[in-house]
Amino acid sequence: MPMARPELRVFLEAAREAARRGAAVLEDFRGKIQVREKGRADLVTDADLGSQRAIRAYLHERFPTHQFLGEEDDGSGRPDPAGPPTWIVDPLDGTTNYVHDVPLYCVSIGLVHHNEPLVGVVFDPRHDELFSAAKGHGATLNDRPIRVGATADLGQALLATGFPPDVRGQERSLEWWRYFSYHARSLRRTGSTALNLAYLAAGRYDGYWAFDNHPWDVAGGFALVLEAGGVVTRCDGGPLDPYAGDSVAANPALHATLVNILRGEPRP
Repeated sequence: MPMARPELRVFLEAAREAARRGAAVLEDFRGKIQVREKGRADLVTDADLGSQRAIRAYLHERFPTHQFLGEEDDGSGRPDPAGPPTWIVDPLDGTTNYVHDVPLYCVSIGLVHHNEPLVGVVFDPRHDELFSAAKGHGATLNDRPIRVGATADLGQALLATGFPPDVRGQERSLEWWRYFSYHARSLRRTGSTALNLAYLAAGRYDGYWAFDNHPWDVAGGFALVLEAGGVVTRCDGGPLDPYAGDSVAANPALHATLVNILRGEPRP
């Protein structure tokens, strides 16, 4: 049964507050963190863990029957699709940037039900930018409406992508980076998938592709892109799936072009 608009508004406001609480933890820890590696170049800090605890505690208090999937749970697989909605959280997207004090990181929170992104919030505390969206309510940046751009020509497009922390064995990603370097106006790899998608929703970027996402990377951003008028699918054009690794998101004028290209081989 579809969620009612007033109910989604309640969920959105809760996600906004949870993101602010998580970000407050990040800013409190900044400059005094302890860092360890989960895998090669894949960092986790006390700030990630503290931010997730704050977010989980708040959302669980508000919605005790909802499911929760956070990056620092090391969870895998899909939550029960027949169960209640799932909060999918990245408490610190852009950890390497954060560790090096590069101001490109954020808190990302998405609410997903039956694979459909219903609510998305991406909060960048260093620039005080709060991107938020709920199905049927549109997308906003600091409460002002945002829309995807209208660039239809790949040669005029600014695209974004992301790689796993360890790029060994990621030749496909590197080959497509090379291809789009030749054919797009320019590329960006910010180190934060959630910010990439938020910037796409705001019309700053024209498209995004990646092959190795996690659900916490994209759940919040997908909701933003959709409510800002964008299109999100698998890289082969299949239906959006926040639990799949691959995705392509773009404004409607460019999306089909990117899908058609990604279905082939990267030949400069």
